Amino acid sequence: MSAASTSDPRLLFFAGSARLNSFNKRLAKLGAVIADVNSIPSTFVDLADYPMPIYHGDLEEEEGPPDNARKLKNLMRAHTGIFIVSPEYNASFSPLLKNTIDWISHTRDDGEAPLEVFRTRVFALASASGGGLGGLRGLMQLRAVLELGTGALVLPEQFALPRMRDAFDDNGHLKNKDQTEQLKAVIQKLARAARVLHG
Repeated sequence: MSAASTSDPRLLFFAGSARLNSFNKRLAKLGAVIADVNSIPSTFVDLADYPMPIYHGDLEEEEGPPDNARKLKNLMRAHTGIFIVSPEYNASFSPLLKNTIDWISHTRDDGEAPLEVFRTRVFALASASGGGLGGLRGLMQLRAVLELGTGALVLPEQFALPRMRDAFDDNGHLKNKDQTEQLKAVIQKLARAARVLHG
């Protein structure tokens, strides 16, 4: 994580997959590296480190939101831009990511407006897929949940990585330089938008 002044945008990267060798997780980690190399302070977090039960209204009423939902919400609050890399599951996005969004959306502190952490951050989306579309169908569903469900500001620009199994080199970078530049451009746009929103 790079040093930053109080006015600098800070980007949080995570993938909607808990799999150890997830390609989407690789892409999220690469995004954080690219941000740091370009002097944009960044943090990568792994949702595998924040397990939560499936959202259930009765469970919420009896026990409140799980501690990991609160921890993730606080991480989001500490960053001005959120970069989500989402795998595609049957033309949608992962149950893990939906459950994470659902719990965080129900986690509020005293005096906090509903969905405040979503509505005061800028989001960017990316995906990696084994097919030729790169997970674009799942991103359409994720965008709808964030924009319509939580009121989040989501950049129109996004990054989709097709044929992910052949896309990375042994060092975790993308083999295709044009794809690297496309990913970098989305990250830089997110940083600029976060600076405008919070500047």
